[in-house]
Amino acid sequence: MAKFEALIKFRSAEDGQSYFAPIETNSKNGILEPLSVGTVVATYSSIEEIQTGAASGKHTKLTVPKYPPLWTKPAASLADSDEAIPVNEFCATSLLDFEGELVFITSRECKNITPAEADSYILGYTVGNDLSCRFFQLPNNSGGQFYYAKAFDKFAPIGPILVSAEAYAETAAGRRLRTKVNGKVVQDVEIASDMIFTPAQVLSHLSQGTIIPAGTAVMTGTAAGVGAFQSPKSFLGNGDVVEVSVDGLGSLRNTIEFAK
Repeated sequence: MAKFEALIKFRSAEDGQSYFAPIETNSKNGILEPLSVGTVVATYSSIEEIQTGAASGKHTKLTVPKYPPLWTKPAASLADSDEAIPVNEFCATSLLDFEGELVFITSRECKNITPAEADSYILGYTVGNDLSCRFFQLPNNSGGQFYYAKAFDKFAPIGPILVSAEAYAETAAGRRLRTKVNGKVVQDVEIASDMIFTPAQVLSHLSQGTIIPAGTAVMTGTAAGVGAFQSPKSFLGNGDVVEVSVDGLGSLRNTIEFAK
């Protein structure tokens, strides 16, 4: 049983260290209670201290696979909510695109788990943007692999809070994911009905023959509306603001900044 309902991560002005702090949400609608400078919160230096104290296929012409397609992003891809995403000229000219996604975080190490067991290994949920350079996903350029297109620095912003698996499950039905680019809604789906693979199915498949460490962030797939599938196609440019929100999980907001 998680010892929190929702978490924020912040950096202390006093010692420069990062900490976690439980916060409250409105249990009826999942809306976050506002915090202001000077709010006193209980802080923890790790998730362990707190515990102890899939995407739609209907909008594409792709065949739905039998198993979840998987790739990884390095740790350097992580970025925070409200953090600017620096993009060099190489990436800026490679069809930069967004993918709003539900993200789950693992609570403990796992390997070879079943879908029925997987939920007990999920600590909580947050919001993510699987930024991608589509040029390197084109078959002639990628050889069928997606890792390189998605693994650039700061290409995996997640946040702004982590909501416990228990709290998320209480109101999971009907939750929607929305993505806006410069204020325009480009993705708007009901998560549960839009997923091809559930988080439990994804984690189970991911763990087969492989140790999945505690604290692993797993994106669960995107929905209709990404720039590459718009008509006409539309890709991200300098100064574009991408905001991904999930009901009850808050809004992840990042600005694209091309190198000068």
